[in-house]
Amino acid sequence: MPIACVRSLPHAPVALTLGDAAGIGPEIVVKLHAEGLPAACVVYGDAGALRRACQALAQPLRIVELTALDTTGERYREPGCIFVRPTSPALPADLPLGLVDARAGRAAYEALCLAIDDALLGQVAAIVTAPLNKEAMHAAGLDFAGHTEILAQRSGAPKVAMMLINDHLRVILATIHIALSEVAPALSVELELRTIELAQQACQAMGIAAPRIGVAGLNPHAGEQGKFGREELELIAPAIASARARGIDVSGPWPGDTLFMRARNGEFDICVAQYHDQGLIPIKYLGVDKGVNITVGLPFVRTSVDHGTAFDIAGKNVADPSSLRVAFETALSLLRRP
Repeated sequence: MPIACVRSLPHAPVALTLGDAAGIGPEIVVKLHAEGLPAACVVYGDAGALRRACQALAQPLRIVELTALDTTGERYREPGCIFVRPTSPALPADLPLGLVDARAGRAAYEALCLAIDDALLGQVAAIVTAPLNKEAMHAAGLDFAGHTEILAQRSGAPKVAMMLINDHLRVILATIHIALSEVAPALSVELELRTIELAQQACQAMGIAAPRIGVAGLNPHAGEQGKFGREELELIAPAIASARARGIDVSGPWPGDTLFMRARNGEFDICVAQYHDQGLIPIKYLGVDKGVNITVGLPFVRTSVDHGTAFDIAGKNVADPSSLRVAFETALSLLRRP
């Protein structure tokens, strides 16, 4: 399914998940509200963590806890308020900041699940997420590699992919959170074709009618005709040929060390990367504060920051909410398109 909000109510609020409360999530969420938001918003997460963040940041914002959502988001635009769908049980007031804590991992997971359920019911228009901490979730007994896997399972979406965008690049990943040694065995013609199709859908949802898609090879020099590996010949190239037969403007496989530069120079609208770091390094090198993570293939819009929980600066009032703001604005931009 293309990126599009197909079930939300016309004026439904945007869901903003708090992420791991021991990280910078509460701080950047409070700073975002203090700066002002362009649309109605409900935060999903621990209300106490938000109150403590408001106090630490000297922000006189009122925390309004909700047991259910109204059918209109207008009430959630009241200035000076943070409307919260709280998780249960509440996190302790002495939750240590900057440390892995299973309680915070569990609360972050529960908040995300609640937001997903509300999105599927059309009670929120989109989901914007602050960062999770995978180690904290694992400590809570939750075996997920990250947001994308939770979103896919909870929503029942059969085909999803992670896409990263900034002012210069769009990158979609064929594989996500797996070991580098597992990437080559995970690739298939079907996976490559599906990722190319999702890249096409994602770009069209962003207003690019006929996107130009460049596909990276897996191996150095894109395999150099089998000298450095046969994945390009046996898996990636056949998928590209099949996609082209379906009318998709896609080419490759191109060497990963030049593809992203060519895209930045305007030759491609989106790049297909074969593994996590191949795609994220060029995105993050160009600026984490402007990066946005989009999950493609869900039945609702989901965007996220392009950074982690930053335990090393949690509670120090130095966290930058810029990526969260860009993620929020990107969600609104996607919602404006059919």
